[in-house]
Amino acid sequence: MEGGLFSRLMGVVAGLVRGPGGLMTATGLAIITMFALVAIAAPWIAPYPPDVRPPGAGLLEPPSLRHPFGTNDLGYDVFSRIVWGARVVLKVVLLSSLMSMAVGVPLGLISGYYGGPLDRLLSMVMDSLYAFPGIIMAIAVASVLGPSTFNAAVALMVVYVPTYYRMTRARVLELKNEPFIEALQAMGAPGWVILVRHILPNAAPTILVVFGLASADAILTEAGLSFFGLVAVYPQPDWGLDLYYGKNYLLDGAWWLVFFPGASILLLALGFALLGEGLSERFRVRGGSYG
Repeated sequence: MEGGLFSRLMGVVAGLVRGPGGLMTATGLAIITMFALVAIAAPWIAPYPPDVRPPGAGLLEPPSLRHPFGTNDLGYDVFSRIVWGARVVLKVVLLSSLMSMAVGVPLGLISGYYGGPLDRLLSMVMDSLYAFPGIIMAIAVASVLGPSTFNAAVALMVVYVPTYYRMTRARVLELKNEPFIEALQAMGAPGWVILVRHILPNAAPTILVVFGLASADAILTEAGLSFFGLVAVYPQPDWGLDLYYGKNYLLDGAWWLVFFPGASILLLALGFALLGEGLSERFRVRGGSYG
């Protein structure tokens, strides 16, 4: 059973990395998988605890064989903090993406299919949220809720629900005018059956594209929240938080304190962006639509 599921999953992945956009999709998946494996294996990969000064470690040591990414102003190993910080970033971004999808997609399906006053009300609310600068809204929500990974995920969810809603609704508006949907309606099929069994599977490619591109943006937004101390509390490992404290030592020549956290943020965001762009290229060629 498990072997069959794994084989089907591998078949889906193999299908995605072939054809139009395959190289971008494969590269994005490779980057994301690398960071995911690092986060999962953090207890075994990190040579030292991320918030404890290793014996004999100096302050602001440059990269060396003992400390590949150097040490910070408290003597903590930067490489260990990068490894453990991957857990925080991926947890916040993936949790926020799943919550955004769980709220935005059903609302987009219902709004686009049934229309009427509910559609106008939801569209007005979502358009208002969408027009508001995302980072400002995320900071406002996270400030009210307080610093924690879950609260940061909720703040990001508020920012990206309108994106999932708008893209899903747009795809539903296209699909509900297709002849096979009109035939199902003429046969008296219930609306929820049409939505769940016929429209949602056809809208799935659009949702996958939004997931990739929105997650890439969410990584940068999460880094902004972390920079202001709205995700983790120091000395907890977090890339954006390490950037905030590392900037104070740039004039002292400690470039590694900002280079490695910043490079990690950009590389992971690039992975999700390549995944989203690769999928959009593939599904656009095949007749899909993502906006």
